[in-house]
Amino acid sequence: MTEGKKSDLATDYLKLARISLSGRIQDVQLMLHRAAKRYRTSDGPLADSLTTLLQESPTLASPLRKQAEIPLPVDLDSRLHLLRVETEPTIDHEPIFAPEWAAALNQIVAERRNAASLNRAGLQPTRSALFVGPPGVGKTMAARWLARELKRPLLILDLAAVMSSLLGRTGGNLRHVLDYAKGINCVLLLDELDAIAKRRDDQGEIGELKRLVTVLIQQIDDWPSSGILLGATNHPALLDPAIWRRFETHISFPLPDRAAVAQFLTETLAPVFPNTAAWTAPLAVAFAGKSFSDIERELIAARRYAAINDVPLDDRLAILAGSQVTDKASRIAVATALVDHGLVSQRKARALTGVARDTIRNRTAPKGKLRRRTDREAP
Repeated sequence: MTEGKKSDLATDYLKLARISLSGRIQDVQLMLHRAAKRYRTSDGPLADSLTTLLQESPTLASPLRKQAEIPLPVDLDSRLHLLRVETEPTIDHEPIFAPEWAAALNQIVAERRNAASLNRAGLQPTRSALFVGPPGVGKTMAARWLARELKRPLLILDLAAVMSSLLGRTGGNLRHVLDYAKGINCVLLLDELDAIAKRRDDQGEIGELKRLVTVLIQQIDDWPSSGILLGATNHPALLDPAIWRRFETHISFPLPDRAAVAQFLTETLAPVFPNTAAWTAPLAVAFAGKSFSDIERELIAARRYAAINDVPLDDRLAILAGSQVTDKASRIAVATALVDHGLVSQRKARALTGVARDTIRNRTAPKGKLRRRTDREAP
């Protein structure tokens, strides 16, 4: 072994010892990863051994395995837990992903499942991603899906709890949460990120909130590659530009299109409503521009009403379809779909949507054609 190599190893050894004594496991992991990358050319076996140690690190084996030893962080004022933990995330129904963000999420999963290949190439998997989109379009479900696919716990930061009654402690709360999450092989979701990561040039914000952005930037920079840090925001324009840059991947979640709404209706209603197929098209038109959570809330309300009042769910769905649309084109489309699928009469469609019967008659299929189409579609 050359003198230069011995000197490098000695320096790294002392640095590693110093970091280890500080108790910051994520810093130890980061240094080992850098060492593996640096020695890959000069000492391949050493680099491979370091990589193997990182992959088999005890802190990565069983996340949250000893909760009693590492208690969940709490706010010092309220004593409320700062994190919501889902040890084994579950999903009621499979999420409906648009192709572009399905590809981005699958890429994150593929990187984690092929971490060895990335290590051999001197690369790390994606550490962070920012989810952007209106409320109710699936950002939290996407985080839950990622955690489930990777068999990791999902930790969700409760920003309302982080904002301490003594504002000066909020930064401490944030550090406490992120330091805790760094030591666990988890997926951490910072929900409603814009609440604490607002633009620092916003004259309406007080100094302490601006300092929170600096704290958050430092914590994101320090996030280890062993975990996945996700941010979610409904108001991307409010985010500080530096926060945008810290997240490696940006995934936009738009409102669902008609095909996605139809698929969601099928998956939501089919298990409990035999006539789902007939209602999918009219409701997909009626719910255009709505989020998944808004649609689900309306469907649950209709089912509750039907159950309590012992009335057919079809009746409530007809009222629901007619009440969701306001513009003329959409009202005509809903009325036409209701009649075309044999769900209501033209007179009833007029009462539900306010569309004239002549308009409905001119736009609906003749009964004979509809009957033949229905016969072809019947099983």
